[in-house]
Amino acid sequence: MYPSNMKELCLYVKQARKKVADEHRRRVAHHGKCSGLTDLEYKRVVIYGKKSYPQQRKFVHSKMWSQTHKKFDVKQLNIIKKTL
Repeated sequence: MYPSNMKELCLYVKQARKKVADEHRRRVAHHGKCSGLTDLEYKRVVIYGKKSYPQQRKFVHSKMWSQTHKKFDVKQLNIIKKTL
């Protein structure tokens, strides 16, 4: 059933909002309120991206450009990598 005039549309929207609110209330009553992670749960999450970025940044800003007067090639990269 689709509303054909403005009064029916307003009534339809009001009922739909009430239905959504009732479902939400039922879900919250059953599962409890939403909350953030506890300290233990937060510390269990392992993110691997945190570890390598600072090392790469330091390499790019210092060692990589220390000998710019020479031609930069793969051999030079290997030498620099060994010194780290």
